[in-house]
Amino acid sequence: MAGQSSRPRVGIVSDVVLQRHRLQAATAKFGLEVCFSGDPDRLQGYPAFPDASLWLVTLEDEADHPVLFDHLLENTEAPVLFGLDEAPKPGCTEYFRWERRLLGKLEQQLGHLEELDSEATLEQLAEETLTPLASPDLPHWISPAVPGSVAEEVWILGASLGGPAAVKTFLDHLPAGLPVGFIYAQHIDGNFTEVLTRVLGRHAHYKLKRPDEGYRVKNGDVVLMPVEHEWKLNEQGALTETSSDWPGPYGPSIDQVLLNVADHYGPRCHAILFSGMGNDGAIAAPLLKAYGSRIWVQESASCGNSSMPDSVAATGCTGFCGTPEQLARELVKTIEESCLLKGRQKRDSA
Repeated sequence: MAGQSSRPRVGIVSDVVLQRHRLQAATAKFGLEVCFSGDPDRLQGYPAFPDASLWLVTLEDEADHPVLFDHLLENTEAPVLFGLDEAPKPGCTEYFRWERRLLGKLEQQLGHLEELDSEATLEQLAEETLTPLASPDLPHWISPAVPGSVAEEVWILGASLGGPAAVKTFLDHLPAGLPVGFIYAQHIDGNFTEVLTRVLGRHAHYKLKRPDEGYRVKNGDVVLMPVEHEWKLNEQGALTETSSDWPGPYGPSIDQVLLNVADHYGPRCHAILFSGMGNDGAIAAPLLKAYGSRIWVQESASCGNSSMPDSVAATGCTGFCGTPEQLARELVKTIEESCLLKGRQKRDSA
């Protein structure tokens, strides 16, 4: 990944092989370079002490390694985190909660770790898409949504690093008139929201808009969740701003957006997780799947960073994986099949 050489380096010391592997996988999700991973004896026999920004140490019994702590203190001024929780089995909810707790401890020592798209990256994306794409046609079996009509079905688009390019490609490959609304949860610096809105709305039929108090999501909307405060839906399905920050390390919290929207829409709320660091979405996605929602992810090779969609896929709750273009085609196909089914049921009941 570009710029990884300037990322902090961590050393991992554990006398449990599985714990070392899981700590290494978790730190890699945030682009951290692991400069050492081994047991205490290996570290003590190392010819040159590794240059780490932070040391993670977890032992079954500290009494078994009495020399280790003196060895660390003598050779490094970097902070050392002792006694980390044992990592649960990957893919389960507790594992992702463990990752979040680990991230919190890492950021206390190393500062903000999640890489976000820069203003320069967004402007470059605008320059690369100056030629409008030919719009695909709306399939015959899908009746065009009435302009301004309230969306009966909502898809949440969740993304972080690399997300704006992926989401733009996805939207640009959708035909106009689909009977669906979108809510877009993008980890981004709040100062770049206007740039993001301009770039993603440039050639798409589905233009970004900020939420308004009391607004109900319409067909064709892409409502961008703000970074600053949490937004919910009231009993009537109208958006309402709270005075609370989003829970978790980054705003908007994709997990919380999923939960808040599904609380009103139930099985009529679905989600697509695009490129991004970390595991946001992996805790709530299985809960939505249990509602009957569809959970899709961007495939790894087309991501700027695949940690986020890979984490959601690891839960086993995803029903489709593809490039942004493939995700757009699959959405149109899914809506078309739903319209055909409704039409058949209507004829049978007549």
